[in-house]
Amino acid sequence: MPADLAVIGLGHLGLPLAQAAVAAGISTLGYRTGPEGGSLTPAELRRMLARGFRPATNPAELGRVRTAVICAPTPRGADGTLDLGQVESAARTLAARLRPHTTVILESPVHPGTTEAFLRPLLETGSGLRAGRDFHLAYSPSRVDPGNRDVTPAGTPKVIGGLTPACTESAAAFYGRLTDKVVRARGPREAETVQVLETNFRHVNIALVNEMAVLCHDLGVDLWDVIRCAETKPFGFQAFRPGPGVGGHGISQDLGGPSGRPLRMVELARQVNNHMPQYVIQRAAALLNEHGKSARAARVLLLGVTYKADIADQQGSPAHEIAVRLMELGASVSYHDPHVPAWSVLGRPVPRADSLYEAAADADLTILLQQHRTYDLQGLSVKAQLLLDTRGATPTGAAHRL
Repeated sequence: MPADLAVIGLGHLGLPLAQAAVAAGISTLGYRTGPEGGSLTPAELRRMLARGFRPATNPAELGRVRTAVICAPTPRGADGTLDLGQVESAARTLAARLRPHTTVILESPVHPGTTEAFLRPLLETGSGLRAGRDFHLAYSPSRVDPGNRDVTPAGTPKVIGGLTPACTESAAAFYGRLTDKVVRARGPREAETVQVLETNFRHVNIALVNEMAVLCHDLGVDLWDVIRCAETKPFGFQAFRPGPGVGGHGISQDLGGPSGRPLRMVELARQVNNHMPQYVIQRAAALLNEHGKSARAARVLLLGVTYKADIADQQGSPAHEIAVRLMELGASVSYHDPHVPAWSVLGRPVPRADSLYEAAADADLTILLQQHRTYDLQGLSVKAQLLLDTRGATPTGAAHRL
């Protein structure tokens, strides 16, 4: 049975798109490109199936849709560049079944120029069709904020850059069914660069506030009060908050394009953010020493090991490096996370605390890495022998803050 939409890649980008599409009444099939990190609860899957979602295993089904959106992951490779392997696989699979008048949109994070120089030749060679004449081709940066209940697809504007004006309008017609506002870029390169700018904006600003956290601790200044006051400025400021590191799927990009020109500020931001797990360890060791304890053989409880609050995704979470460094110091590490029933580090399972309050009372040091909504931070601050809050989420004076 034909569907209006094929979402190719059912990871952290594709699943939210598929959910939004079926919620908008668009019959949608989902096609996996490989091992992907996205997941649905049984209830979410039942709702999607009831609304018209259909998982596809036969690639022939891709040839019977009006719109195909490629959402394959593009992880950073060993050389630091984005790995386009799954995008290539998705393109080749789609190209062999591509029919005239189909609209093809790329949402995967890529370097500027990828849609035209990489994706277009794959689709044209595999299909015998010509982009911009026989089928529409466009790029749209994905704007997904996992766990944020205040952000909806309808309220999130979509940027679109088509190979031709007609390509842009065809993609705009599709996204107009999902969102209240469509923003037209000059072309695919501009739309791709929007994604680069948005991702790097996050990393650079987190790096700035992470450096401020270190500085304010050295000066004896309450950074959290500084941020509280600064965010009252109605212009020229957006509040970011420090943390134990930067995780997630949005990888900072320090190459501005095919020229390979480095974005120096982005590279510096990456260095600052990558240092934060080590800084957490330094603070943890110092706190233990101040209380007459050594990190060696200390019982350390890590709270929240996902990269973001209230989701199960552990992609790039700093919790892994922090656990490794604690173990290297000889600490006995355990964890608690309501979204992670089992967790392994260095190939070994990490003990999971069954009773949160008892575990916090028993641990020499409890480190809050992620402030999941279910955590009673006031209660934890009372029960814990020593609490290091890397998120500034505990009440003022209730814990040692980053």
